[in-house]
Amino acid sequence: MLDAFITSKTRRKIIILFSKYPDYQTHIRGMAKLIKEDAGNIQRELRKLEEIGFLKSKKRGNTKLYSVDQEFPFFKELQSMVLKSQHHKQS
Repeated sequence: MLDAFITSKTRRKIIILFSKYPDYQTHIRGMAKLIKEDAGNIQRELRKLEEIGFLKSKKRGNTKLYSVDQEFPFFKELQSMVLKSQHHKQS
């Protein structure tokens, strides 16, 4: 159901990951392994999601770590949608 609202498969996977695990922090390569998507596509989507405020990033050495900004105005609603759609798939 989420795919009707979020048409980018990579973006959808990123939003689902951070909605299910809001304390999760990762770098691009780690996320590429986890969600099995191309690092270039992930990087582009992470940049877009950071620009709108859904994600935040910090540098640790040469690595940029991404995490969800739980203060994002629509985070709770998005998280609720994700969890409901995930639960619905399992039913």
